[in-house]
Amino acid sequence: MTQFFNHPPPLPAGDIPKRPPQPRVSDEVLERLARCTAGSLTTQLYIKGIRQPVLHGITPLGKTKPFAGRAYTMRFIPAREDIDAYGNLVTQPHHDHLQWVGVEQLQPGDVLVIDSNRDGRAASMGNMLVTRMMMRGARGVVTDGSFRDGQELAAMDFPVWCTGVTNTTRLSYHHVADLNVPIGCAGVAVYPGDVVHGDGDNITIIPAQWAQEMADLCEKRDGIEAYLAMRVKAGEPLWGVYPPSEKTRAEYQAWLAAGQPEIEPQGPAA
Repeated sequence: MTQFFNHPPPLPAGDIPKRPPQPRVSDEVLERLARCTAGSLTTQLYIKGIRQPVLHGITPLGKTKPFAGRAYTMRFIPAREDIDAYGNLVTQPHHDHLQWVGVEQLQPGDVLVIDSNRDGRAASMGNMLVTRMMMRGARGVVTDGSFRDGQELAAMDFPVWCTGVTNTTRLSYHHVADLNVPIGCAGVAVYPGDVVHGDGDNITIIPAQWAQEMADLCEKRDGIEAYLAMRVKAGEPLWGVYPPSEKTRAEYQAWLAAGQPEIEPQGPAA
């Protein structure tokens, strides 16, 4: 018999290779990243080859503050009527009701990222679970679907990002299939331990292994970007200023050495 493919022997049951855990990003690096702008982060990630790290189409409920945290992921699949029935809910950890398990596993500095299959017909969760994760020290929650209890969530001092609000129960359309595994959220791959960065504009995902490098690069970039913005606001043209030429970079270093003096405005543009 002709054999066309030389397949390796099948793995024994239970021996599926697992991806090794990512490096743990320190709290100190998270605090540094929280102060970086999304514009600098996305530019530096693009230079590294990450074209689209932003969770497109989600917005914050209420006011939000800049934050950065370690991704803890939750993966939904479509609900099924024989499993996701209200009468089946239990009050202890259970393989068919992993949502409470995930919330109770969150650690200080985590951000819960939910893969809701971009399906906002039912809520990913609501006020009770979000309150619990906030009390456990989480730094935010993100879904590419909807939340319920929108007014309560918007009033919290806690970053909550989603595509909308509905009070339709999660059980109608969503089943929590897995916790802390690689997921897709709003079209972006998110691995457990990645950094989730949020500001007033975007949620940006930073690979964990690049977190400290991104903090180093973006701190430098944000400094010169603020300096360039002051020069443009003072009336200078873009040419040579933005993007900065070598001469402008040297002037920036001189400005730092001089103690960051106020930049005098120029006259009206010709």
